[in-house]
Amino acid sequence: MAQLKQKFVGRSVLRLEDRPLLTGTGRFAADISFPEQLHMRVVRSAHAHARVVAVHANDAAALPGVHAIWTAADVAHIPPIDFRLTKLVGLEPYRQRVLATDRLRYVGEPVAAVFADSSYVAEDAAELVQVDAEELAPVLDALEEPQEFADRLGSEPAVIRKGFGDVDAAFRNAHAIIELDLAVGRHSGAPTETRGLIARHDPARDVLELYGAAKVPHWNRAQIARMLGRPLDSVQLYEGHVGGGFGVRGELYPEDLLVCAAALKFARPVKWIEDRREHLLATNHSRQQTHRVRAALDAAGRILAIDVEFFTDQGAYLRTHAATVTDLTAAMLPGPYHVPAYRAVGHVRLTNKTPCGTYRAPGRYESTFVRERLIDAIATRMGIDPIELRRRNLITPAQIPYRRTLDTLGTEIELDSGDYAGLLDKTLAHLDWPALQRRLGQRRAAGELVGAGLVMFVEKTGLGPRDLARVSVDGDGAVEVVTGAASVGQGVETVIAQICADALGVDYAGIRVVHGQTDRIEFGMGAFASRVTVMTGEATRIAAAKVRAKAIGTAAELLQASADRLDVIDGRVVRADAPEGPSVTLGEIARTLASSPDGGLCAEGWFQTDHMNYPYGVHVAVVAIDRETGGITVERYLVAYDIGKAVNPMLVEGQLVGGVLQGLGGALYEEFRYDERGEPLSVTFADYLLPTAREAPPVDVLICEDAPSPLNPLGLKGAGEGGASAVGAAIATAIDAAIGLPGAVTELPVTPQRMREILRPDGLNALSVRRVG
Repeated sequence: MAQLKQKFVGRSVLRLEDRPLLTGTGRFAADISFPEQLHMRVVRSAHAHARVVAVHANDAAALPGVHAIWTAADVAHIPPIDFRLTKLVGLEPYRQRVLATDRLRYVGEPVAAVFADSSYVAEDAAELVQVDAEELAPVLDALEEPQEFADRLGSEPAVIRKGFGDVDAAFRNAHAIIELDLAVGRHSGAPTETRGLIARHDPARDVLELYGAAKVPHWNRAQIARMLGRPLDSVQLYEGHVGGGFGVRGELYPEDLLVCAAALKFARPVKWIEDRREHLLATNHSRQQTHRVRAALDAAGRILAIDVEFFTDQGAYLRTHAATVTDLTAAMLPGPYHVPAYRAVGHVRLTNKTPCGTYRAPGRYESTFVRERLIDAIATRMGIDPIELRRRNLITPAQIPYRRTLDTLGTEIELDSGDYAGLLDKTLAHLDWPALQRRLGQRRAAGELVGAGLVMFVEKTGLGPRDLARVSVDGDGAVEVVTGAASVGQGVETVIAQICADALGVDYAGIRVVHGQTDRIEFGMGAFASRVTVMTGEATRIAAAKVRAKAIGTAAELLQASADRLDVIDGRVVRADAPEGPSVTLGEIARTLASSPDGGLCAEGWFQTDHMNYPYGVHVAVVAIDRETGGITVERYLVAYDIGKAVNPMLVEGQLVGGVLQGLGGALYEEFRYDERGEPLSVTFADYLLPTAREAPPVDVLICEDAPSPLNPLGLKGAGEGGASAVGAAIATAIDAAIGLPGAVTELPVTPQRMREILRPDGLNALSVRRVG
């Protein structure tokens, strides 16, 4: 019986990374310890805005077990933390130093670092450090006029401007103009595992090692080496298991530099594990934006122009992302719609709050909420069904590839493939939309507040410009893929193994995938911007194809057969027309090539691209509202998503469902709030509310593959953020439908308190849609 060549791409095979997690042998940051290690505790500012007078550490230093206490003077030689994602110039003065110097700018800012023999002693000592400070008035509203950040520096470090077409002419000639004021609240990622770092210096090799790396180990390695004045090859970062990332884990923070500098200074390992209060105080916040957006329309409800001005509450400093979230918001707001003219002005404003960075679907969560609220307002004012209004304005397949004269993350925006109306039709059919609306109408007639909301979006994935993978086969036939990717729980090992398996001709389950180890590969971009499947996956395919070709070339001599008549099936090179006949294993070939000048049965693969690709989707939410409490229950949720080609549909579904639940948090529950002095009010999970299993709705996922990307041979697009992008917009639209007040939701999250305000008899005043001209 002839052997059949297995294909793994496109199948929901089991994850390779789960065995250690399920058997209790995972190694997270807190699980890593070394002999004689010191424990670090960070002393943090209790003031939102203050001038430092003095830091008193004598009492703390006298505590038995305390090794040292550092203040700003001890780390003055370490420069501020640089930017990873920006091409803007002039932002350097707004970077954060590892310990505050003369000014405290947010509650939670590192002021001092305590090093002790145990974490308990370190925490006790930190409580004894006294920070004398002269309190200053805090800035807590990004809509306030810019204040002084430092000498001759204002608190608006950047204004992002993007656009195309004649916006002013479109508004002059418009049949109608719709304008909205909208806001998205401050929230962020809350991974199960908080940040954790363990640094040690190996004097024999003069190598500084940092454990607990995540997301972008190679970039962090280069920055740590530069900032501490060390050769690049004398710094190595190691990723273990990671209990969630979501954009906030793995960036370069002050604590990364502190543990590394201390390990070098004290010649002892140094460990720091963040507690939850620290995480909510000090790890990147995100999302908070206020928008004024308007649209110019023709008589048929077609968009002639969109004009938006918005303000991003960046917090106290520009961290590694600089103005990335503002830039992405401005670039991605037009979404799947044909917009002839567009103007966006995004203000980056500093306030005395925790600094912000990216969080799953940065800029798209915010801009999708704004755009889809605008679309719903247009439909209401023009008297057009919201779905018909969307269909009327969608970019058509004939217009794709669709280039906008916009750029973001260093790339021009060109929508590479898609049939947006086709996915809309599939969604409506999948839901039986008319029947769903009839059922909801019957329930509303019986007195219930229930409704469904449908919104659309475009994502961006596969950020380049390049990636590297190395594939090798040893003498036993074991296959190893070494990548510069990082894993934050998304299934990197499984997906890369599936791609390698198909390209090489082996079983995916026998492939070892290495990631997050800077000593194993010289280049790596890490895991962000939903790039790993596209970029690392394609680099892996190229490398595996080279190994396959090398194996077949060698086997052709051993089997006395033409190379074009051979194939690799289940790790054996066979005659394609007689797979049961003579064969040679990849292990045997590897042993034959072990002494060859080119290093054996191995190859590298580089993949480069100048453009991102753009998956797209539809979100539908069904909600029920309690009139008395204002509580909102999401009864049902659907994500329809065209991914081009799903390497592992099960993992795609998992990513989308997880994204929905995080998006739900920002839509209904999660919000960082501050009092008038800038004191954070959301520093425990009793105050910063996350959706639990009780609040999680059943999530239906419709994965489509109608629009493979032309930018890579497998047609791949990413899935990491599409589940989150449109949740706020979908929930808002569903609430409007439930209460019969179009445009009622203008701010996220829609907490029970806000919902009750909307439901008050004068709640109609919350409607901020207005028609001009």
